[in-house]
Amino acid sequence: MKRILSFITVTLLAASAAQAQPAKRRAVANAAATEQAAAKSATASDRASLMFPQAANMPDDVVWKRDIYRQLDLTKDKNAPMYYPVEPMGRQVNLFTYLFRLILTGRINAYSYKLDGNESFDEKDKLPVKEMLERYGIYYEEQGGRLNVADSDVPSAEATRYYIKESIYMDQRTGTFTTKVTAICPILMRGADEFSSDATPYPLFWVKYDDVAPWLAKLPMMPSNLNNVTNMTADDFFTMNRYEGTIYKTNNMQGKVLANYCPTDSDMVAEQTRIEKQIDDFKKNVWGNGFLPDTTKKDSIDAEMEAKEEKPSKGLFRSKSSRARSSQNASEKSSAATKKEKSEAPAPASRVSARRQRR
Repeated sequence: MKRILSFITVTLLAASAAQAQPAKRRAVANAAATEQAAAKSATASDRASLMFPQAANMPDDVVWKRDIYRQLDLTKDKNAPMYYPVEPMGRQVNLFTYLFRLILTGRINAYSYKLDGNESFDEKDKLPVKEMLERYGIYYEEQGGRLNVADSDVPSAEATRYYIKESIYMDQRTGTFTTKVTAICPILMRGADEFSSDATPYPLFWVKYDDVAPWLAKLPMMPSNLNNVTNMTADDFFTMNRYEGTIYKTNNMQGKVLANYCPTDSDMVAEQTRIEKQIDDFKKNVWGNGFLPDTTKKDSIDAEMEAKEEKPSKGLFRSKSSRARSSQNASEKSSAATKKEKSEAPAPASRVSARRQRR
């Protein structure tokens, strides 16, 4: 009896183990698949970084940095390479369509645009793609857990402006200044119709430039109207600072934008000019030889050269000042001699007229 009971117990345990093992295997398989997908995504990103290396990152220990926020108007010629073609033409797409596709397929992350306009790339600030599409009324279809948006539904024609953040910093290792774009935010301009010409801006999301730079290195651009060869990439366009934008904000302790303390348009332009000049002056005078006068003593060679230039020299090699003085004296002597010759010349004989005597 005891043998029978033990045999039944062993059989039940073996059956339960056999039933539990596939579930455990499935859990392990699912975890492995998740890790494999994450590794595959990271590998794809790393492969893109290796195939298309981006510019050097900004060091963490720079001695000077100034963060500037600019607004780019894509209707201007210098910014037009980011806007055209408005609709995809074969393999050619504009910047917004390219960024939109990268976000839609999960290759890069989009981060929420906050009311204060500051960017944050924390995990909690990631913007879900579906939420973005529903918030801005972009038509999409969901099939098998994937979101699909047709090319005609991508609002690339309305994305006529961008916000960018650039950091101007000095690298003390090389003693050079660099302007690096650190964040990009596309803006939809909506609301303009036949009754109103003023469009309302809708900033969509922030994108970290370091995340998207390897992919921008694969996007060709046509940078000129004279040369239609696409010999530049979007990463080159931003790295070389080929864009043109107006300053609307700087990083300051009070967190103010220019519109907060510039009541008129003329004040805004004056403040933008002042900030640009402030940065240029700092670049020129960082080594201390711009604003301050040159108080260094001249060495003996410079003093001797200046003395030689001041003294009139009698030879073939004379200074410019001595040659000018000698030519002036020669011209004065020539004019004096001419006047003397004219004064000493005999007067012309008077004309004698004889009358015929009448007989």
